[in-house]
Amino acid sequence: MASPDGVVPGNIYLFRHGETEWSLSGQHTGTTDLPLLPEGEAAARELADVLRKKRFERVLVSPLQRARRTAELAGLGDFEVEPLLKEWDYGAYEGITTKEISAEIGRPWEVFADGVRPGVTPGETVEQVSARAQQVIDKVWPDLEHGDVALFGHGHALRVLTATFLGLDPRFGQNLILDAGSMSVLTHHRSTRCIGMFNLSPWRLLSED
Repeated sequence: MASPDGVVPGNIYLFRHGETEWSLSGQHTGTTDLPLLPEGEAAARELADVLRKKRFERVLVSPLQRARRTAELAGLGDFEVEPLLKEWDYGAYEGITTKEISAEIGRPWEVFADGVRPGVTPGETVEQVSARAQQVIDKVWPDLEHGDVALFGHGHALRVLTATFLGLDPRFGQNLILDAGSMSVLTHHRSTRCIGMFNLSPWRLLSED
């Protein structure tokens, strides 16, 4: 049960999907549904070793195949597909690198500060991504009264979710790094929401086991 100050005993585990062709090349991958590379699948299998004794009250996964496959290979195939966990909709910047966007606009570009422009899809503002993230947090909050929750998603969206969980401006996500195949934990210290650990790779987690 939640304590009087609103603290729940459970933690939120964040898993970014394994490596894909575009995450390796730096191309923005929002709505494009790419599969994992063999290296991404290998990293997800290493997560299975890390999580072999771990129990989650609930597992939510982005509908995109790279996130679903990561969860499956990590041994958490009994999941719920949650569209709110999809990656940022990059609009006209889908499939384009930061370097290419910067050259196009004639100055350095950063998605958190500068946003995106409409393309085949309308794109999203950072505030819209944060609103989705808050809906996810609200959805799993009752489960955190009983244990931990796992969320499998994407780099930018999970960074925004982290900032939103902490009660910060969603643009704080710009200050976070979240590598493909990594695991992070959002938790509480007394009545304060905190990052328990962030951006840990499976091999590092296994080496500390």
